[in-house]
Formats: sequence, structure tokens, C-alpha cells
Amino acid sequence: MAQSALLTIMTAAARKAARSLKRDFGEVENLQVSRKGPADFVSAADQRAEEVIFEELHKSRPTYSFLMEERGAIEGTDGQHRWIIDPLDGTTNFLHSIPAFAVSIGLERNGVMVAGVIYNPITEELFTAERGSGAYVNNRRLRVAGRNHLADCVAVTGIKQTSDVAADTKTIAQVAKLNNTLAGIRRTGSAALDLAWVAAGRFDLMWEIGLQPWDIAAGMLMIREAGGLITDIKGKEIKPESGSVLAGNEKVHAKLLKELKAI
Repeated sequence: MAQSALLTIMTAAARKAARSLKRDFGEVENLQVSRKGPADFVSAADQRAEEVIFEELHKSRPTYSFLMEERGAIEGTDGQHRWIIDPLDGTTNFLHSIPAFAVSIGLERNGVMVAGVIYNPITEELFTAERGSGAYVNNRRLRVAGRNHLADCVAVTGIKQTSDVAADTKTIAQVAKLNNTLAGIRRTGSAALDLAWVAAGRFDLMWEIGLQPWDIAAGMLMIREAGGLITDIKGKEIKPESGSVLAGNEKVHAKLLKELKAI
């Protein structure tokens, strides 16, 4: 699969940050036996990975803006492009030596997502997408699953366990209501990987509330380029700042939307 110059830059930045995370992941496994725990170490790993990505992207495109989980917003000068970056999506998994986390980089042009990369350093699966050019994992074309009935579908969601008690309570109520409607419900701990896996047809559906722009920016494009439909949780047009997501193929998306509206 031929890549554009921009996607090549993004892929290189993700891989370079991932090398650092992979080394740190091995250290976290060793730190599990300590009384203090590895939380401070993981925070430092997150920041190191983000700095690597920032340096690589800024060097290649110095006029572009940034929105990053750790450093926040940095305004560029071109007024059209914005990198949206999560250097470590799935921090709690990382903290507990669970190999389900990812580097996520999205590129927005004039308010439209045009490129995305999601990379799991442990499995070495590289998910990529460019607007109008399809979505891929390690150069294999992605398509969303084609199931038509919710009873046959496996869905994925997330429960934040944060101070947003209302969001957590809402999600738990949704899970309880949908448990007998769907074939299964999963929670992986990484929204970026969840979206990539819906694009790959591993999950049929994803819904989640309480999300940040860097959680979904790259995955938004991946779903669309894999032939899926992605909106916010109310069925409205999604943006990185929407805060919620509902994704799947068009038929089951509509059916799950109907169910969620009734909860």
C-alpha cells in the first residue's frame, strides 16, 4: 500500500514513540512488585512518548497546530491543520501490564479528519487511514463487519470510573439494558483500539460517552474509510470534541441508536 508523505510522517512518529513505550512497558512489569507502584513511572512514560511525537511532527510540519493529552493545545501559524495526539491510550492497561494500549495520531484539515494512525506497540498492529484512500492494518484493507441483527453483534464500550459519576451511571445502565439484546459486550480499556477493531470487523459496534478529542480523532476516520458509520451517541454528526461515539455498519448503528435512545 502506497502512503502519502503525511501518513509516512505520522507512522514514523508513532513507531518512534512506541519504541519508548515498549521499553517502559517492560519496566512497568518489573515495578509491579514494588510497594509504591508504577503510577509515577507510567506518567513519565506518557510524557516521554508525547514529546517524541511532538518533536517528530513539528520538525516535519512546523506550522501545524497541536492538541495533545498531556501538553494541551499549541497554536500553529497555518490556521488549517491540527495534529490530535494521544501518546498512550489505555494508561490503566499499561499500568497493570495489560498489552492493550496504543499511540493515536489524527490530522485535521479545516475541521475535517484527513489522516489517522493507531499503533499497538506490543502486537505491532499498525492501523492507518487517509480520507478517500481506505483504512488498513499492516497494509491489509479493513472493512467493518456486515452483521444485520443486534442479537448477532459483539459491542464494546468504556466505563471511565472517574469523578463523572453521572456518565458512569448512565453507561452501567446502558450495559444492563443491552446485555440481553447483544451477543456480547466487551470493555478493553482503550477507546482508540476499540474504534480500530470496529473498523477491522472484530467488534460490530462501539458506543461510549465521556470521551476526549484525542480518544476518537484517528478512529473516526478509520471507521468511515472502512465503510462504517460513526456519529455521536445521539446520532448527530461527530467531531473530535463531541465527547461521545456510536460506530458500526449502517444497519446495526441505526438499531443500537434506537435502543440507546430508549434508555
